[in-house]
Amino acid sequence: MRIGVYPGTFDPVTRGHIDIIERSAALFDRLIVGVSTQEGKVALFDREERIGFIRESVKAIDNIEVRPLDGLLVRFAEEIGARTIVRGLRGGTDFDYELTMNIMNRQMAPEVDTLFLMSSPRWMGVSSSLIREIARHGGDVRPYVIECVEGALTEKRDGTEKGRS
Repeated sequence: MRIGVYPGTFDPVTRGHIDIIERSAALFDRLIVGVSTQEGKVALFDREERIGFIRESVKAIDNIEVRPLDGLLVRFAEEIGARTIVRGLRGGTDFDYELTMNIMNRQMAPEVDTLFLMSSPRWMGVSSSLIREIARHGGDVRPYVIECVEGALTEKRDGTEKGRS
């Protein structure tokens, strides 16, 4: 069985992430989306919320499983039997970062390879941090996220604004 893992913080999941997930799912018998935390950063959404958003986003695709990811990615890949890590690239900056990560991952686990997928042109400029910023300022994020994420971003913004007044 060909198992791939697509890791990320997904804070929040965007249509760009979903595009990579859908395209990756077509390449593997099973795709595990690993939702991690990021040391030193406070997430807008807790991990369970992020897992829920992704599950809602991909509920129509049978070969996808969404799980929490703790610790080293290559160890997680080995534990779930994944031989391939999937990474989405939006451009050169992403590539530079991912290349360094790939080199370290290959040194720690030579049997685990990395597959780089270019973002679809439509989603190249979309990132979770930009979505959070747009939402924080009341901008329209509907083109970039699914409905439940848009609603949750609005709730976070409105709750924060009410808390300040």
